Amino acid sequence: MLSSEKYQIRLNSLKEQLIEPSQALPGRDSYPFDIDLPHEVLAGSLAELEHYPHKVILGLGCFWGAERLFWQRPGVLMTAVGYAGGYTPFPSYEEVCSGLTGHAEVVVIAYDPEQLSLEQLLQLFWENHDPTQGMQQGNDQGTQYRSAIYCQNEQDYHQALHSMQQFQSQLAQAGHGDITTDLRLETVFYFAEPYHQQYLDKNPGGYCGLKGTGVTCI
Repeated sequence: MLSSEKYQIRLNSLKEQLIEPSQALPGRDSYPFDIDLPHEVLAGSLAELEHYPHKVILGLGCFWGAERLFWQRPGVLMTAVGYAGGYTPFPSYEEVCSGLTGHAEVVVIAYDPEQLSLEQLLQLFWENHDPTQGMQQGNDQGTQYRSAIYCQNEQDYHQALHSMQQFQSQLAQAGHGDITTDLRLETVFYFAEPYHQQYLDKNPGGYCGLKGTGVTCI
């Protein structure tokens, strides 16, 4: 049996690098909570998210501030925070924080492309966090805080890739390092617990770790 000190060292190591599927916690078969909840800021229920045709999943570190950033933007129809990019089905917050699910903290954004383009959403994404930090954002350390873009189709994926290449050029000119954003096509989104949803609307003075590099997309 591992000593508590050795266990903590091993746990910290797992939180700094993505695990293999065989290492992941088993998770569960369904949510232990109801997702048919009203959005506290926007109209509609979180359960309606699956019916919106235009969505993107973004990870910018702690998902509280990330969700607020996007719900404030005209053209955003619905947001929710949750977990994606890993292996454990229907994970809990505590499991994600352990590093043993492979998931990142993310916000899913449903939007009206006639009012707001994916390009504009990605501009908000790039300019409001540091995508070069690997498995952390600021003082928040762990694989769940990695920068991430998870797209729902190939067209969105290629647009996100082009956007990333353009922003990398801007970052390099400003003396920053390489982007470490986890960019993927199609991944499963799992809702976070109800108390995380629209957290900064319920707790206006709550923690927000968003901080950009000062580099803009233009």
